[in-house]
Amino acid sequence: MTQLSFLTSKPWIWSFAAAMATWVITMLFTGGSSFVGLSQATLTFASFSIIVGLGQMLVITLGPGNIDLSVPSTITLAGTVALKLMDGQSSWLLLGFFAALAIGLAVGLSNYALIKLLRIPPIIATLSMSFIVQSSAIWYNRGLRVKPPKVLADFTTEATFGIPNLALVALALSIFVWWLLEKSVFGRWISAIGQSPFAARMAGIPVDGARLMTYVCCACFASVCGFLLASFSGGAALNMGTEYLLMSIAVVIIGGTAVTGGNSNVPGIWGASLFMFLVVSMLNTYGFGAGVRLILTGLIIITVILAASRPSARAR
Repeated sequence: MTQLSFLTSKPWIWSFAAAMATWVITMLFTGGSSFVGLSQATLTFASFSIIVGLGQMLVITLGPGNIDLSVPSTITLAGTVALKLMDGQSSWLLLGFFAALAIGLAVGLSNYALIKLLRIPPIIATLSMSFIVQSSAIWYNRGLRVKPPKVLADFTTEATFGIPNLALVALALSIFVWWLLEKSVFGRWISAIGQSPFAARMAGIPVDGARLMTYVCCACFASVCGFLLASFSGGAALNMGTEYLLMSIAVVIIGGTAVTGGNSNVPGIWGASLFMFLVVSMLNTYGFGAGVRLILTGLIIITVILAASRPSARAR
């Protein structure tokens, strides 16, 4: 009974268990011949989902209705602008990185300006901003494909002690977000807001300032993802952020973060991201297409939400 209570109190365990089961099935199907390759590929590609998932998790923690749908377009614009500014020159690497962060800052501020000043629901505000940002990326890109600086391309495609560098970046950002949520005043603020915005205001918490910073953080994480993804891919494409709209939400929900807000789960982001990539890899191995993957993703999300709502139903 104690072990069962431990498992139910740690929802991130289930995402890791699912990832491990999928990994084992894939290994059995391939005869274990792709052990190293699959492991490194999983860590590499899951890193992008982890980075955007961390930002989306912060927003979802604010409570029902809070979500950032501008993540894919922010990824695209940040990657496009960063690569064009660097123009393949390693000496301009910091300029490109800070330009990507500046785009995240601008998008985050604009998102919350629409939400707060114009009183537009977050899902509509961020969707509208997504169209604006994506249009900006199309105008700025103009069909050109600029290669990243070699030092950056090498960094994103290589490993340190057998661990992909992208996974190490994702780990560092995860530790930072965990510290932010668990050890900082800001983390306690957004958790309190997610549980009850009214009670948070009555307690003297700067609700508007905390929400603003949360949307800015989410957009900046998306920008960092765009910067790394464009470098890893060898150039910025106008559709490179598309798959991370669904993915950034899925890894948060599957990872055990409460959809009702007030409770986040950093380890779960890792388990869910690894699981989602392994599902895609397994389906590709069996010859299934993107349609099956999307259907399966939707079914997984529905199952997780239903499972998460059962305890509250019994409590009532």
